[in-house]
Amino acid sequence: MRRADRLFQLLQLIRGRRLSTAAWLADRMEVSVRTVYRDVAALQAQGVPIEGEAGVGYRVARDYSLPPLMFTPEQAQALVASVRIAHSRLDPALAEQAEDALSKILSVLPTDSRAAADSMPLHAPARYMDNGVLERLGQLRRAIESRRLVHIDYADVEGKPSQRTLRPLICLFWESVWTLSAWCELRQDFRQFRLDRIQRLDVDARTFRDEPGKTLADLLRQKGRSMS
Repeated sequence: MRRADRLFQLLQLIRGRRLSTAAWLADRMEVSVRTVYRDVAALQAQGVPIEGEAGVGYRVARDYSLPPLMFTPEQAQALVASVRIAHSRLDPALAEQAEDALSKILSVLPTDSRAAADSMPLHAPARYMDNGVLERLGQLRRAIESRRLVHIDYADVEGKPSQRTLRPLICLFWESVWTLSAWCELRQDFRQFRLDRIQRLDVDARTFRDEPGKTLADLLRQKGRSMS
């Protein structure tokens, strides 16, 4: 690997985490810790705002960004494919942002990368998704980001109705169905809800804080134990 490519890879790894130790970086890049120290020093000398030090860890200042000029043709194709596949499965607001972001990236790519992306012979036919489901998806996505409680009227697989107050944690897509995983205040446990069975959805002005046993991390640990 050329040194320039290694430096770029190192910077991307550091940018992708809150804090990266030299040992972790060395393992991921298959180089020595001493090489990581040298490469970090080289990036800092070039003006890259890497914070931290040997023995503690490194991070990049939050406001630092790189122009997307170093994407390979294959990476550009991957971006196009991802947006094409996801477009009809996202809520309208997020789908529009994905298209806008892709256009901005493609507009500044080198000619060969842009041409490869434009001519990629891979398309994903639009999959029908109920507009009500996509609207609820957008509401839930914003509620999760702002950590707001939601209230729903729900019908289970047998059509039995119930009313729930939830701490929304994550939305999951299962090829044709969107589901919400949440902490249910009624059941005092984690529950999963199909978005197409939500009859009514209201987002509360109140926010919730992490409490032991009720977080996304707790949910994922519980799912991990059940699968193992």
